[in-house]
Amino acid sequence: MSLDANALPSFARQTSMACSSCHEQSFGPNLTSVGRNFKLNGYTQTDGKNNNLIPLSGMIRGSFTHTQEGQPDGAAARFGNNNNGTIDEAAIFLAGRITPKIGAFIEGTYDGVENKGVLDNTDIRFADHFELAGQKLVYGLTTNNNPTVSDLWNTTPVWGFPWSSSPLSPTQSAGTLIESLGSQVIGATAYMMLNNILYVEAGGYTSLPKNAQQGIGTFNAEQARLNGGAPYCRIALQKDWNGHYGSIGSFGMHGNVNPQRLTGAGTDTYDDFGFDMTYQYLANPVHIYEFTATYIRENHNMNASAALGLADRLKSNLDTVRLRAGYTYLQTYGLNLFYGQTTGTADTVIYSFGDPISGSRTGNPNSEAFTAEASYAPFGKTSTSVMSTFVNLRLAVQYVHNFKFNGSVHNYDGLGRNAVNNDTLYFNAWLAF
Repeated sequence: MSLDANALPSFARQTSMACSSCHEQSFGPNLTSVGRNFKLNGYTQTDGKNNNLIPLSGMIRGSFTHTQEGQPDGAAARFGNNNNGTIDEAAIFLAGRITPKIGAFIEGTYDGVENKGVLDNTDIRFADHFELAGQKLVYGLTTNNNPTVSDLWNTTPVWGFPWSSSPLSPTQSAGTLIESLGSQVIGATAYMMLNNILYVEAGGYTSLPKNAQQGIGTFNAEQARLNGGAPYCRIALQKDWNGHYGSIGSFGMHGNVNPQRLTGAGTDTYDDFGFDMTYQYLANPVHIYEFTATYIRENHNMNASAALGLADRLKSNLDTVRLRAGYTYLQTYGLNLFYGQTTGTADTVIYSFGDPISGSRTGNPNSEAFTAEASYAPFGKTSTSVMSTFVNLRLAVQYVHNFKFNGSVHNYDGLGRNAVNNDTLYFNAWLAF
């Protein structure tokens, strides 16, 4: 499933604003203050002229992937062991104003690697505002299918960098609960922004029934299932001053989980706590600088998994760190440098001891990688251009270097594969229309 969104032409038509007004480098999902306010207010802002247009857009992304060493059994079903081209995904969006106070971002996606259609990221909002004693309050409700999809900052799991990555290169085994539930859950949260400074959001999620997940193409028999509701909360402080923007925040989720959907042995407990910050220099639109940082700590109590033989340890943890520095020139040329690290408690059962490529010889989840990406977006700088309201394009080349993968530098899977063997060169073209 996609974790991507883009500067949709339906938003440009609705607002008569250039894509660069809401998005860094004229293409999403990375947001400016204008883009954050547009989302905060329920995707409802309009120029007053195009209120009757159906807010439809489409997207297609194709790519080429080269890894330092091929994957003997193929990069995926129907693909060779290396040097693969593919349609990563094609999508249709209902994205924009529905009524004066209700808007939506609904994505239906064809996954070109898995060769199936899914209901992808969905965020349906009601938003309104009022002033009391000189205090401005924006408030709203959102129904969505992915924790953090409602977030305004590009630091949380759904919208964090990389905004596109190869679906045909090996990926580390370990990941937190909060970033693994996309399109398998349904939830609702209430939020408010006070004086454009303090943001608070709270609500909860629960797993969709099996038949519902099958209907929208997201069912996975081995995926953990939430037992009951999983509360979610988010708080952030932000400030705009003289062309600078900064924010700090925290988010968290608690979930009781049936491992591999198995019942009868109780549940595992996951507690996720995240902290994030953002800085953007926007005083000179010729040169834009950004820095983002995210830290997530996940604590596990694996009572059910241990009883079922699916975990070695009763208690464990996982820590992730993500740092990004970005530069944009003329809202056209972009450079992003990214460092990601995962560390945690070793467990030879959870982390698939001895499996080729995806396994860990040590049972250790520790991974560490650096990513460099250069991109080019030729359109989206003016609201009067036909290309701005009907087409947007992003071309990118990305290189991922793995310092450590699934616990080791050398022979990490016990079958002779080294971390650098998964280094990836990824070219992609991303068209929104």
